[in-house]
Amino acid sequence: MSVGVPPRQRFHVLGVPVDALDLDTAVRRIETMVAEHIPDRPAAYICVRDVNGVVECQRDPELLEIHRRAGMVTPDGMPLVWLGRRTGFRHMTRVCGRDLMSEVCRVSVTRGWRHFLYGGEPGVAELLADRLCQRYPGIRIVGTWCPPFRPLTEREKEQVAVFIHGARPDIVWVGLSTPKQERWMAEMAPRLRVPVLVGVGAAFDFLSGRKPEAPRWMQQSGLEWLFRLATEPRRLWRRYLINNTAFLWALARRGRTGRECNTL
Repeated sequence: MSVGVPPRQRFHVLGVPVDALDLDTAVRRIETMVAEHIPDRPAAYICVRDVNGVVECQRDPELLEIHRRAGMVTPDGMPLVWLGRRTGFRHMTRVCGRDLMSEVCRVSVTRGWRHFLYGGEPGVAELLADRLCQRYPGIRIVGTWCPPFRPLTEREKEQVAVFIHGARPDIVWVGLSTPKQERWMAEMAPRLRVPVLVGVGAAFDFLSGRKPEAPRWMQQSGLEWLFRLATEPRRLWRRYLINNTAFLWALARRGRTGRECNTL
């Protein structure tokens, strides 16, 4: 770990490990991953975790194990931040995919990091690349790839790996949905000899301008889910109404059985 980067601290939410950090610490850890990467070593990967993902992990032991093997799991969603603070990590702040990608792209201009954009609907990665180049003059976007919605064949996975290797990125940003992006990173990490993969989900849509962002006060007060539900009710009603309820019920059940939902 580079000098100045705090040692890794984690707590658990319903068995899912979450790093207790803020945005600055998350960026510095990525900087360390890039700086200390050994060329022949498989890629590390980072999960950006919200309540929906925690609930999905309860239903899928393989997905839970993917999070346990991650190089970092950031708290995307104020409920996870609040739980972490209750555990004693008062310094924690929300680290969502949109903010993490924006800040890493900003500092990367002076670092010279190379970025690859994987995911999004057709044309979104290219649009995002253009927007990032406008917002951060000098940023190095070295490739984009829009995968099909169906699972990739083995030949296609090999083609993707070859293409990414040829672009020689330092960071591969993965803009798929949960749990698709976490599965993709865990499967492809051993094939990719790049420093780090970061699953940022809807950040591709937000940063490209395709979808509106919630006001900052809603993001900071834990109400962003309500804004997103209002803007995309048909797609997100199940995630927020069913999974959020399941999350609260699981926490309450843990409390009644006397077991902590947050443990080091």
